[in-house]
Amino acid sequence: MATDPQNDAERIRLKRLAKLQGVASSTPRPTPTSSTPSGSNPVRSTPPPKPQTPVKRPADVSPAPSPVPKKKSPPQPAHLDLPSWEDGIISTVLNVTMRKETAEASGYQVVWLKNLATELEAENPMSPKPICLAADIADRVLIARLELDPQAMSDDLDYLPVLASLPAQQTAFEYLVSCWKCLNGVRSALLKKNYPPIQMQQATAVLDKLRDLIISYAGLTLQEPEMFSQPTGKPLGAIELVAPLVSLSSLSAPLLSMSSSSESTLGPSDIEPFLQDLVRRFEPDNELDDVLGPVIRSLCFHPSLFRPEGLAGGDASWRGIIGGLEALVSIKGIANMITRLPEWNPTHAVANNIETTSLFGPLLRLGVFQREWPSIAAAYFMKAKDRPATDIQSAIASLRGTLKSLQSSMFQIFNALVRASAEAREAVLQYFASAVSLNVKRAGMQVQPETVATDSYMVNLQAVLLRFCEPFIDANYTKLDRIDPLYYARSDRIELKDETRINADSNEAEQWRQQNEAPHGSPPNFISEIFYLTLAMNHYGYQKTITTYEELARQYDDMARHAEMLEGDGSWRGSPLQARTQAAIDAVKVEQDKVQACQLAFQSQLAEPELVFRTISFTNFVSVWLIRSVDPRHKHPNPILDLPLPKEVPLSFRVLPEYIVEDVVDYHCFVIRDAPESLELTGKIEMLLWALTFLTSTWYIKNPFLKSKIVEALCWASMKYDGRRSVLESTMNSHPMALKHLMPALMHFYIEVEQTGASSQFYDKFNARRNIAVIFRTIWDNPQHRDALKIQTRDNIERFVRFVNLMINDLTYLMDESLSDLVKIHEIQEEMKDAEAFARKPVQHRRERESTLRSLERQTISYMQLGNTTILLLKAFTHETKEPFMVPEIVDRLAAMLDYNLDALVGPRCTNLKVANPEKYKFNIKQLLSDFLQVYLNLCDQGEFARAVASDGRSYRKELFEKAARIARNKGLKSDDEIEKLHLFVVKVEETKATIEAEDDLGEIPDEFLDPLMYTLMRDPVLLPSSRTVIDRATIKSHLLSDAKDPFNRMPLSLEDVVPDLDLKARIEAFLAERRNKNTAFDKPAEDVVDM
Repeated sequence: MATDPQNDAERIRLKRLAKLQGVASSTPRPTPTSSTPSGSNPVRSTPPPKPQTPVKRPADVSPAPSPVPKKKSPPQPAHLDLPSWEDGIISTVLNVTMRKETAEASGYQVVWLKNLATELEAENPMSPKPICLAADIADRVLIARLELDPQAMSDDLDYLPVLASLPAQQTAFEYLVSCWKCLNGVRSALLKKNYPPIQMQQATAVLDKLRDLIISYAGLTLQEPEMFSQPTGKPLGAIELVAPLVSLSSLSAPLLSMSSSSESTLGPSDIEPFLQDLVRRFEPDNELDDVLGPVIRSLCFHPSLFRPEGLAGGDASWRGIIGGLEALVSIKGIANMITRLPEWNPTHAVANNIETTSLFGPLLRLGVFQREWPSIAAAYFMKAKDRPATDIQSAIASLRGTLKSLQSSMFQIFNALVRASAEAREAVLQYFASAVSLNVKRAGMQVQPETVATDSYMVNLQAVLLRFCEPFIDANYTKLDRIDPLYYARSDRIELKDETRINADSNEAEQWRQQNEAPHGSPPNFISEIFYLTLAMNHYGYQKTITTYEELARQYDDMARHAEMLEGDGSWRGSPLQARTQAAIDAVKVEQDKVQACQLAFQSQLAEPELVFRTISFTNFVSVWLIRSVDPRHKHPNPILDLPLPKEVPLSFRVLPEYIVEDVVDYHCFVIRDAPESLELTGKIEMLLWALTFLTSTWYIKNPFLKSKIVEALCWASMKYDGRRSVLESTMNSHPMALKHLMPALMHFYIEVEQTGASSQFYDKFNARRNIAVIFRTIWDNPQHRDALKIQTRDNIERFVRFVNLMINDLTYLMDESLSDLVKIHEIQEEMKDAEAFARKPVQHRRERESTLRSLERQTISYMQLGNTTILLLKAFTHETKEPFMVPEIVDRLAAMLDYNLDALVGPRCTNLKVANPEKYKFNIKQLLSDFLQVYLNLCDQGEFARAVASDGRSYRKELFEKAARIARNKGLKSDDEIEKLHLFVVKVEETKATIEAEDDLGEIPDEFLDPLMYTLMRDPVLLPSSRTVIDRATIKSHLLSDAKDPFNRMPLSLEDVVPDLDLKARIEAFLAERRNKNTAFDKPAEDVVDM
């Protein structure tokens, strides 16, 4: 019975030795070559020493014996008794002995290997006693020590003290670490000795072999900790190296850090040399993945990274993971190995789990956004309205500091991987590409958040990529040409199959790709790879997160309106419905607090100054790159390109994904609204030139909404964001390109946006034109911009007339809608004024009326704002230039519109415009009246205008002007001189009206002489070629200003296509000559004509 355990132990030992075969001999270091019995001390031959740095060595340098430091040789060098030294050193390093008395003298702190001593004596009975320790048997010595189990039972009473003295809770890895640390101390002491070179070389070879053995078994223990006896209840294997790695960060969690450094634990200064030794030992045999792979996995998927509190955890445990990774990737061999692991870029990953299944995903998903980290918004920003602003700013600053630290560290880690080798660089690029390709659905309108990667993951990746872009983004854009314009044809890393192109269809894009692909050519350079990956990551990541943030603002506004609806007129107070209504209002307010907390959490990341600055720099680079790609000289910005661009759009530009343009514009809008101060240092000129390029040459971009967004960005940039500063106002009023091109570009787009091709184009145009009006107002006081307007009226009169026509159309519609809505608001307010009577109405009736009122208020505010800006535009333009407003197709419509609105403002209906709190609706009737009167005054010296007003039989009445003049005088809206000027104008109108009435009394007019649209007598009939309809030239010309189609069959039509009907015109003129009444004289005094 007693021999069976021994036989079993022997079989286990032989099995382990078979697994470990070659451990010593496979190392690259020189070792003693003799295989004589361990009891003898043969002469060992070693190769000559190689130079070796005694401190931190790079992982890719082959190990070699350390040379003796050069010192002046003393007259009599010390002598090294190598066998005795070898015996003592192995005993010291491994803490073992073959002598019982040595163990007894140490109180059995030095382990007596009795069984191994007996075994060696039996193998070589003639060897001296006791057995001496030597490098040749070091592997057997180490295995014998590792196989000892302090929990084992023994019948050998002499051996019981040995087992009892073994550290009960020391793992095999901890023992090997203590041996490794002791060995380093011995090596340092040896280098200080003055031994002869040959003896120093022999001693160093012994230490090298010991180190290789210790590191080999340490690697094995990390892989298969169960190979040796281990204490119970302690973490074993890879986690034993994870703990010291985590402890490298001084800010990491105490529970993750080492409690104290001891002889059996790796301290911060030990980590790098220990990892270097592991790499030197296992990398040549391609075993590093098996040894350190489990360590990497345990570190990257550490449970602390999946806690709900994330970055906000009080222990900052994630910093320890970062610190460990930084130590690992600083060694090139490990950096290469990380990118080879299956978990680096899992092939089975999908969009919503890549951040939990890929190695760096758990770190990259750390952030502040609400969906993945709701506890952060709740902890930092709840009830923000009730807290001091300094408190909120402090919370934001704290989160931003944490985010910057995380993103900076992740970039350093990725950068180390990229620099490790070409293979590692390719793996990193492919990982970025996988994150992009798996998340293309994030850009969708109705994407379900749980089906794609989180905002935190994507934004952190974007922050890393932006740092990679910094080396090629310089102030002078000297590296623009390093970007490969044919990248999308020569690389399949980014899939564009389903992406809309700037100005090409899918067939054109595919033909371009086939023409430019180079299957056997060199791959794109690293700069191009990073540039295009950053473009894609920005679109699917950062920009989508901004969209989510902006959606929160809309949610907040909707809740505010809902709360207002619940509040109503307050009649529910004191009624049976009070408790229910108050509870509903309180519930809405709670939800508002949550949404506001989420908004502040988003702001903490999205508006973080460093991230914003890097994104602005990248956006500037992209905009300049796009402009250079369409610049015929391909030199922009040195020198700046000439505008407008050629009509022929380069195919390489047309096939680019539309999101490149869209993201530039969207980010401009975001940063101007949320972080305008960031543009004080850079980006103003680039933004202005970008807008001018594609507004003066709108045919380069197909999507009308993108062009409208460019105008929107300029509009936001022209507004004052702190009451006194504007992002672009100064630049728009000083830059030569703006002074020359901005005014005509805005006029051109004002016309173009009339028809977008969308079902909502009627309302879309108002948004774009409101923005244009704001920009006009910003630049109007600059005489150079007004000179540019005059140049347009002189050199491009047809375009200007069309612009004026559309402006009149808009003002007519907007004023009619807003004033009509004000009448309806007046009616509802009058009904609700008698609170008791209104309260007696049915609940459903009251709610319907309140809902109608809110809807009318929202619409009125929008229309009135745009109407106010449009009348200001008309007032400014008519003051600056009059002739274009006098063309026949404009002047009559302008006069009719002005007369109609004057009737609404001062006529019998004006009493219905009296509403409570009119400033809420942006309605200032006195200012509105003043502006309309000013347009009359601007044009009062034009005979054509007076005749047009006189011809307006629908709305013109001199009594309206008389009342308007009294109001203007009483309210101080106009000076006495202006009132007199208005009086003289009305006199002229009355005289003209009388002349017209006496001049023409035509009787019944034949139908063939009447205009089919206006039912007025035609003066210059023309034939429309496609519909074969005869119409007056002035009527069709006016129509074509708004719509370039035949009004009768909707076919394309231009004024040049119409055919004069000379025969019909001659007959009409004959009819007029026959019927005309020549009695036109009257000579009433002016004061009798108009009473002002």
